[in-house]
Amino acid sequence: MDLINKINSQRFTKVFNFSRFASNFKSVLIFSFSLFTFIFGNAQQLETLIEEALANNPEIQKFELQYQITSEKVNEVNTIPNTEFGVGYFVREPETRTGAQRAKVSVKQMLPWFGSITARESYVNSLADAKYEDIVIAKRKLLVSVSQSYYNLYTIKAKQDVLVENIELLKTYETLALTSVEVGKASVVDVLRLQMRQNELEQLNKVLEQEYLAEQTLFNKLLNRDKSISIEVIKDLTIPSESDLITSENLQLHPELTKYDKLYQSVEKSELLNQKESSPMIGFGLDYIAVSERPNMSFSDNGKDIVMPMVSLSIPIFNKKYTSKSKQNELKQQEIIAQKQERLNTLETALDKAINNRISARISYDTQTKNLKQAKNAEEILIKNYETGTIDFIDVLDIQELQLKFQINQIESVKKYYIQTTIINYLSN
Repeated sequence: MDLINKINSQRFTKVFNFSRFASNFKSVLIFSFSLFTFIFGNAQQLETLIEEALANNPEIQKFELQYQITSEKVNEVNTIPNTEFGVGYFVREPETRTGAQRAKVSVKQMLPWFGSITARESYVNSLADAKYEDIVIAKRKLLVSVSQSYYNLYTIKAKQDVLVENIELLKTYETLALTSVEVGKASVVDVLRLQMRQNELEQLNKVLEQEYLAEQTLFNKLLNRDKSISIEVIKDLTIPSESDLITSENLQLHPELTKYDKLYQSVEKSELLNQKESSPMIGFGLDYIAVSERPNMSFSDNGKDIVMPMVSLSIPIFNKKYTSKSKQNELKQQEIIAQKQERLNTLETALDKAINNRISARISYDTQTKNLKQAKNAEEILIKNYETGTIDFIDVLDIQELQLKFQINQIESVKKYYIQTTIINYLSN
């Protein structure tokens, strides 16, 4: 099971204890990392960095807190209306047969219709389920961002290594040119050309150093740590001989689409709650009235207090609000269906584009490999010509420039292949 599947597996289990959730998720990440193709221990390096990003990234923490807040609302809605208490004092005491009424105390409790509280809880839980998908999506996107930034760092480092290699090669050619100048088989202009070419490559190398620092800052901030922390990237990365067969069947299970299913379910729960709230409410109460004794009179109920139990019913006769709410819910469901289809079309397009781009990256890589081999052959021929004293340093520079171009293009092809792989895995796993 790859890392995407590990994230997916948690989407189908509702977890309200977030400390336990974080612990479980962290433990999952220690298993094999097969999202991308690496060699030996290099996969562990990127897996460790991704694990750190998932644990520390503030955006992930934001979505987790939002989920906790939504889940906590279950306790908020699991309540009944406030109990009403009332106390009244008769300024003018009304006289009754049994005496004057002095004060009145009342208590009343309204109760929602049967199943209303359960409907509220179900609705809030459905909202929490939809919010949980945001966590899953954010983690998958973070995985892609960290991986792509990692490949950018690798690309810059690989280009720097190639530049250093070519600078050293030009220095060797410069030595040959100086020797040829001494024996009159080359001009000083050839030496100057080689030195100017070295200067250009050194300039490119310094520019790449700045690009690396900028990318390093981006990478470290994804992990929410100091921007100056150095990153150990893989030294050698090649395109595998074969790629996995990718289909769009798993797209229907993608969290970006599953979220719409959860939203649709939340609207269903909202409509069920609406039906419950349109039902009557039952109230129970008690009135207690204190009565004074009538003076100079003697009978059995003289001064007897009044106790009056009550039952009330609240009926929403003017229920236009609930009818409108039902109509809104129906329209929301239609909107969600349309949004899901639109998003599915977008994801399918992105998946096909990534697959085709990865194929083109492989084609480009193979072409650059062939070109590099031919450039090496041309270089060997030039070196052999030097032994016979017929070397042309303009040709040397031309071959060197071609060789550098092919090497850079090959590195870019590798980068493109793995960048597209991150997109494919985001979409298809």
